[in-house]
Amino acid sequence: MAVTAKDVQKLREMTGCGMMDCKKALTEAEGNMDKAVELLREKGLAASAKKAGRIAAEGMAYATVIDGIGVVVEVNAETDFVGKNEKFVDFVKGVADTVAKCAPADLDALMECKYCGTDLTVLQQQQEMVLVIGENIKVRRFARFADGFNVAYVHAGGKIGVLVSLNVEGGIDATEIGKDVAMQIAALNPRFWDKSQVTQDVLDEEKKIMLVQMSNDPKMASKPEQVKEKIVMGKLNKFYAENCLLQQDFVKNGDQTVEQYIASAAKAMGGTVTFLNAIRFEKGEGIEKKQENFAEEIAKLAK
Repeated sequence: MAVTAKDVQKLREMTGCGMMDCKKALTEAEGNMDKAVELLREKGLAASAKKAGRIAAEGMAYATVIDGIGVVVEVNAETDFVGKNEKFVDFVKGVADTVAKCAPADLDALMECKYCGTDLTVLQQQQEMVLVIGENIKVRRFARFADGFNVAYVHAGGKIGVLVSLNVEGGIDATEIGKDVAMQIAALNPRFWDKSQVTQDVLDEEKKIMLVQMSNDPKMASKPEQVKEKIVMGKLNKFYAENCLLQQDFVKNGDQTVEQYIASAAKAMGGTVTFLNAIRFEKGEGIEKKQENFAEEIAKLAK
């Protein structure tokens, strides 16, 4: 019988296996879903499905530049120990290499790309890693900068990965500038890159909070509204300095902003540098980690 795309999707959801593996299994099983599951299990491919429901919030955030193309990826595992495993680290680097060379449009497209140096897709290679390491492993996200002068920075062995893209003129090497900016981003995690990116609704909310704070302050409450407005505008400059990368104080020299540092450092080398964009991935951010009760686990084992 003919194998439909709907059947393949159903088998993928049941087993967590790759699309091509599911299609082959269904074809071999002549459309019998149970038989197809059995075939995948026999091949060891469906073993990863048993681990697919386990929370993977550790792992590694990794950034690199390959032939001028900047890439940052996050690959998750269940334990911090696996995040330091040499095979796992090599897998993460291979994913980054695949992103650089294949330029996938999104995560689904990446998972169907050929994993660099193999005949397997990224999804199949991921399943292989699950079988080898014994934990749920998942490529979570990636970003890719094809243009600009790109600089990568990895903090604390993979806790944070930062990719910075700059426009460089004058034939200078802006690697050190890019790394300094990336370290600033890793350390302070600014909400915006530049004050021009702060939306009106954010400004309105900040103004509202500041005005309420002044109305609750006996010394400020009686001041005229126009005076309060001037004070608010002054405080907004502080908001920019705290939340916007280019307006932040440069961590290595508090006497200048990041924007001023970039300009002065580039000028000293005989060129000009302009910040274009950046991406910051912190491993596990936004993932709710499972809280283990080790006393209960031991009690269960003792029964």
